[in-house]
Amino acid sequence: MKKIRVMSVFGTRPEAIKMAPLVKELAAHPQMESLCCLTGQHREMLDSVMEIFQLKGDYDLNIMEKQQTLTKITTKTILGMDSVIEEAKPDLILVHGDTSTTFAGALSAFYHQVPIGHVEAGLRTGDKYSPYPEEMNRVLVSDMADLHFSPTKANAENLRREDVKGQIFITGNTAIDAMKTTIRDDFVFSTQCLNELDFQSKRVIVVTCHRRENYGQPMVNIMHAIAELVESHPDVEVVYPVHLSPAVRECVFGILGNVDRVHLIDPVNVEEMHNLMARCYMVMTDSGGLQEEAPALGKPVLVMRRETERPEAIAAGTAKLVGVEQAEIVRLAGELLDSEAAYAKMAKAVNPYGDGNACGRIVEAIAWHFGLTDHRPADFQV
Repeated sequence: MKKIRVMSVFGTRPEAIKMAPLVKELAAHPQMESLCCLTGQHREMLDSVMEIFQLKGDYDLNIMEKQQTLTKITTKTILGMDSVIEEAKPDLILVHGDTSTTFAGALSAFYHQVPIGHVEAGLRTGDKYSPYPEEMNRVLVSDMADLHFSPTKANAENLRREDVKGQIFITGNTAIDAMKTTIRDDFVFSTQCLNELDFQSKRVIVVTCHRRENYGQPMVNIMHAIAELVESHPDVEVVYPVHLSPAVRECVFGILGNVDRVHLIDPVNVEEMHNLMARCYMVMTDSGGLQEEAPALGKPVLVMRRETERPEAIAAGTAKLVGVEQAEIVRLAGELLDSEAAYAKMAKAVNPYGDGNACGRIVEAIAWHFGLTDHRPADFQV
């Protein structure tokens, strides 16, 4: 019997982290052939993830250039995908989440009339400019996809409310699957200052902040809030892997560059980030992925954005939306630092994003769709 040829298309670090375990799960299925097409939207950070998970791309568009625009990312991906699809002739193309690679990869598949599977489908804020351009990317992909792999019941309900076509599966999030292979008790950081941190007697806060909608005054507010928290809590240390964007680095180093107990480091690889979160006290972020990963480790997450497409974490109590105003960030972070009860309530809440078996459910769903099995996979339930 001819194997089902499944091509996974991704190009950024977050996509790679969440797609790597799925690529491996597909490769392990005896009736499927797993192919990888990398766009290279993020180059060095993408390559780092591929190395950690011991994966190689079958195709690499290598589109990244300095000061690349959304238009260039999209057009170069579509042009590059033309020849890849013609050569590989996939039976299904998988895209992940909400990046420009995701949208362009799905559009390319549609142009070639190849079925599309959307991993991490159904996340919504309802505001097409926040996050930008991610919200419209994922909405447009939903209109093109044939298989929708939603991490949670709420994500699936978003799709049903929009009356999208195709089959919807609730799978959990593949990010949780990835963490099963990255976190180790004996892990040694390659970033030496992380090995020197005292995680026992100090409360280490992991910070990330890089979203486009936070550029400008919101990011300035966030940086001043972090400085105020450190100065008012002598046992707090902050580790902030700073995004390589010049706009981000100028703001971050300009405000936090000389603040004691704030460690501004270059971006770390996925293993380092997962192990750092496993040892930290809490996470403050505008990242989407960390809202899913940190709760799996029992770490409270403060989301420094005006809205989130991951309301399940808020509802479950594992995350709290703190906005982008300095006073409110300081107040809500201070609650977790000053109240053991408030901290315990968040740390012990049940993670709504998965049990580490999302990839298996997705592969089962693909097998069912192509008639390789009679059994539709059961939906993930919290």
